[in-house]
Amino acid sequence: QVQLVESGGGLVQAGGSLRLSCAASGRTFSAYALGWFRQAPGKEREFVAAINWSGGSSYYADSVKGRFIISRDNAKSMMFLQMNSLKSEDTAVYYCAARGTLPSGLWHEYDYWGQGTQVTVSS
Repeated sequence: QVQLVESGGGLVQAGGSLRLSCAASGRTFSAYALGWFRQAPGKEREFVAAINWSGGSSYYADSVKGRFIISRDNAKSMMFLQMNSLKSEDTAVYYCAARGTLPSGLWHEYDYWGQGTQVTVSS
């Protein structure tokens, strides 16, 4: 198993930046594909970005492509989401997730989840 803890959320003005972190503990971190998802009030959980075990391949939702960057540091068992040019529609609780095979954009294919961190973008 792996335990995930997100941090780095907060309140930011539109156009600003935030960097989310996801710290992992437990089994071999580098064995997992990782993803970021978000959920706004009254909306379904949606895919944001995913990265493969090595960090060599990454995938993004169209809504964040060109603004967000996903990365990982296997030596430190950490994953990051650099969020730039934030918009009010990016406001949500952001979750990191892990699965033991290939990256996926489907939240129900992930096995492990963090507790989430709130990101609020004011316009």
